[in-house]
Amino acid sequence: MSEKSKPSVLFVCVHNAGRSQMAAAWLTHLAGGDVEVRSAGSVPADAVNPAAVEAMHEVGIDMSAETPKVLTVEAVQASDVVITMGCGDTCPVFPGTTYLDWRLDDPAGQGIEAVRPIRDEIERRTRVLLREITAPPSSRA
Repeated sequence: MSEKSKPSVLFVCVHNAGRSQMAAAWLTHLAGGDVEVRSAGSVPADAVNPAAVEAMHEVGIDMSAETPKVLTVEAVQASDVVITMGCGDTCPVFPGTTYLDWRLDDPAGQGIEAVRPIRDEIERRTRVLLREITAPPSSRA
């Protein structure tokens, strides 16, 4: 990551309808404009999971206007960190990009009761990620 530009993160899951959308919404909310945030799916759904939208609304984050987006090579190339969530090896790999795999339950077809713990785990991981990618270079391990 260049010190002059803000870090960029791409969240990827199969349908870009649940996990990756919630993660992007959390990071956008928590980073306050200090991180460029994207999300995409290897096989995007027609719409964002309504239970994910409802779960995020409960914590004051509005995802109702979001739509699933297709994963592109350009999106991966433009990102400093790519976080996959159950999409296997569909992400192209480029030198200099950090790749992480977050193993999370899939909220597809689940009700709000099942989505809340996924939302909360994504929040926890996103807070850790934000600290790591915005820490001054001298404090990074």
